[in-house]
Amino acid sequence: MHFALAVFIVIVVWARGVWREWSTFHHTMMFFALGNVTYNFITANYFLWKMKPDIFPNHSITELVYTFVIFPATALLFLAKYPVTPKKIVLHNLIWIAIYAGFELLFFVCGRMVYQHGWNLWWSIIFDITMFPILRLHFKRPLMAYTISVFLCIFWIWMFHVPVNVPIENRGG
Repeated sequence: MHFALAVFIVIVVWARGVWREWSTFHHTMMFFALGNVTYNFITANYFLWKMKPDIFPNHSITELVYTFVIFPATALLFLAKYPVTPKKIVLHNLIWIAIYAGFELLFFVCGRMVYQHGWNLWWSIIFDITMFPILRLHFKRPLMAYTISVFLCIFWIWMFHVPVNVPIENRGG
């Protein structure tokens, strides 16, 4: 399913012609990838959700496909056709939140995604409600998006008791 999603989103990016605009949105595409890498690094021993591999040999390869194909393509699709009127902006965000929730529900039902440590689909939807506007904010005001993202990351770590072990170096002496 993960491979099928990757192929599908690449086809959609190509068919809609938004691939031509990749350089305009490149920074935000990489911001999205950085967010996923950060999640996987911080929660390496305490995943809140985890993709179960299908065609790919393991979780790490599956996450690399999400990090470097699916999520940047999502950012490109989301931003390339971003509307200008407030009603259309709200609708645009709601559509993308529903798309993400729908795919996640499908993956969960099919056993391709598991939740742990109190996370569930509802928390994912709340996360998506913040994620999509932050993608747009990053495109317009990157520093503000990074700042807000740090605070949101701290909130999620605190909310779900994610253990963050900071090793103290032995400096001798």
